[in-house]
Amino acid sequence: MSIDLNFIFSDLISKYSNNEKLILDYWKEIEKNYSQKSRKYHNLSHLENMILELENVKKEISDYNVMLFSVFYHDIIYKATAKDNEEKSAEIAKTRLEKLNISDDRISKIYNQILATKSHKRSDDSDTNFLLDADLAILGKDWKVYENYIHQIRKEYAIYPDFLYNSGRKKALTHFLEFDEIFKTNYFKEKYEKIARENIQKEISML
Repeated sequence: MSIDLNFIFSDLISKYSNNEKLILDYWKEIEKNYSQKSRKYHNLSHLENMILELENVKKEISDYNVMLFSVFYHDIIYKATAKDNEEKSAEIAKTRLEKLNISDDRISKIYNQILATKSHKRSDDSDTNFLLDADLAILGKDWKVYENYIHQIRKEYAIYPDFLYNSGRKKALTHFLEFDEIFKTNYFKEKYEKIARENIQKEISML
């Protein structure tokens, strides 16, 4: 199942601005960044999948518009060699959204939600936990889908030789296994936790 990201974004942003050029420019920036050749996983398909996951729990999310902005901007900056992708993405979101009729507290919430995708630690904010879980939903998919994800991530980090990539990847995967719960919300936990742990352990054994 695919969704029209352009329509969803344009519909969302039109609630806060009637400047059609600005709306188009903002969408073009998102489309361009997520369509970079280096992006094999952190691309428009990733955004689609996150939104499809979140649609299932829409009733449990207190501010769905904020959530959608966080989804669209959370990986707008993504470089495999950088350590500050989330910070830069949050800054771009803040700069862009300040030009719209959005309250400061909502912009602050979006900013903090994007930053939360760096460590994926449990948040005191329920909506943030749904965002984090949707971001990691791929971990709990069936093995064939997960295996494809492994290859996509490896291609994004193609600049690194195996000995460097493998140790870094193992560290990142172990980080998730060390959480008491990878998924923070009941819905995602019940749906993906068990398979996610099996997938991660299998991938670690392959590295």
